[in-house]
Amino acid sequence: MAIFSKCLSKTDVGKRLSVPSKSLKYFPLSGEHHAVDFKVKDENGRVWTFRCYTRKKKHLKPVLTKGWREFVCTQKLEIGDKVEFCRDGEEGAGAGYRIKVKKVVRVFGAAFGHATIGLPD
Repeated sequence: MAIFSKCLSKTDVGKRLSVPSKSLKYFPLSGEHHAVDFKVKDENGRVWTFRCYTRKKKHLKPVLTKGWREFVCTQKLEIGDKVEFCRDGEEGAGAGYRIKVKKVVRVFGAAFGHATIGLPD
């Protein structure tokens, strides 16, 4: 089941991934903790550990911090690329979530669409 998909912004690529607030219910946060680490499996089967963090105050605005920049750098993600987070039915395999990457296709510098590309291990 898809949780959310997003075209990456400058902040998403350079610092942290902003997660749509409506998707917060799909992450394993409890009322007393404002951060939780969770496992995500990419299309190559590699398991990554990300941290979902929310502010302690009323406006929760979730973001992914720990592990996110390593993923961005390893996958060579750029502004305009798209990521999709899904629930993974194989939780016993070490991850409860999956992430799919679609690289932006550029023609003469203009974004033309997105394509799934074989990613490096």
